Amino acid sequence: MYYNKVEICGVNTSRLKVLTDEEKHNLLLKTRAGDEQARKELINGNLRLVLSIVQRFTGRRENLDDLFQVGCIGLVKAVDNFNVEMDVKFSTYAVPMIIGEIRRYLRDNNAIRISRSMRDLAYRALQAREELISQKEKEPTVAEIAERLGEKKEAVMHAMEAIAEPISLYEPVYNDNGDALYLMDQLADSSGGDEAWLENIVLKEAIERLNERERKIINLRFFLNKTQMEIAEEIGISQAQVSRLEKATLEKIRKQL
Repeated sequence: MYYNKVEICGVNTSRLKVLTDEEKHNLLLKTRAGDEQARKELINGNLRLVLSIVQRFTGRRENLDDLFQVGCIGLVKAVDNFNVEMDVKFSTYAVPMIIGEIRRYLRDNNAIRISRSMRDLAYRALQAREELISQKEKEPTVAEIAERLGEKKEAVMHAMEAIAEPISLYEPVYNDNGDALYLMDQLADSSGGDEAWLENIVLKEAIERLNERERKIINLRFFLNKTQMEIAEEIGISQAQVSRLEKATLEKIRKQL
């Protein structure tokens, strides 16, 4: 599946089982009651979720088998800690647990090590860069950053190159009394990152809970960009009814979010 690889950790990814929401709920109840077989079935039935998350980390030069195994640890933690009384789907709870486990692994097992002095210089260079951008409203040169810091241009260049490796996003660039600051924390994510991804999952689940007509109105209005009048003609009701239904449906989605 990845790079023509179908088997990961001895698991044939093309044959992974997908559980229905009802099956998950029943297995979660049995697992909470101490049924080990149900727990095993629940874990195996959610391996495809781990697989989908691992896809997001395939560009980080990591072994897919290792990432999959670490993701499974997050899945097991989610299974063991999920509260069936929560009004939320298991996948919504499990996703951040799996992502967190993979990120900790990448951070703690980074093979590239950078000296503390170089990390500190790189951190100060990042700060100087942001200050110069704010003042001049343009990307500063390395020479300008070095001048601001009172450092040699070559030293600043080497420090910034050292943290430029993709894997070094998980390398601490500054450490103050045990509180590490990672390069990832200094970079903005215009796409919204995991938060946006999780919001999409929750939104999808909220839409799935709507009845057929409500789902159709939301789809036509916000995904196909139809006017209320066009929707009214398509489903055979008045524009005023479409307006009321749209408003009520959006309110229902907001409450679920």
